[in-house]
Amino acid sequence: MIDIEKSVGFLLAKAYQRGCALFKEEFDHYDVTPQQFGLLAFLWQEDGLSQAELSARVQIDRTTMGGIIDRLEKEKVVERRHHPADRRAYQVFLTGKGKSLEQELCTVAGQVINKITAPLSVEEHQTLISFCPRRAYLKSNNFSSQAF
Repeated sequence: MIDIEKSVGFLLAKAYQRGCALFKEEFDHYDVTPQQFGLLAFLWQEDGLSQAELSARVQIDRTTMGGIIDRLEKEKVVERRHHPADRRAYQVFLTGKGKSLEQELCTVAGQVINKITAPLSVEEHQTLISFCPRRAYLKSNNFSSQAF
């Protein structure tokens, strides 16, 4: 029998749920979801990414990504433009409104991250950060979820 409360998968899922709830609670004041913030954060780093590039970077399927972009476009936070090298593709660009959200939303995100990591020692925080890329690597290389 498995001790579910000590299962890595269960613990990761619970940490994810709690983290998302904290981000959602804070971002609700700005009418932004955690997923929308993730997309915006990549555009603040590199504006004009294609929908496919955003989908890959945020690790959200293309259909869901399209819906997220639709909502942000409706709120005039981003805009789609035809890709100059591929008529079938669109690039996503921040509007003035989208650019103006960066400082405030990143400050809020930093506060949430500090709240999430407050119980950790410096060493524990560094250990957690060092494990995160490994998890992303395992997912991207199609390793079985049973490994967790």
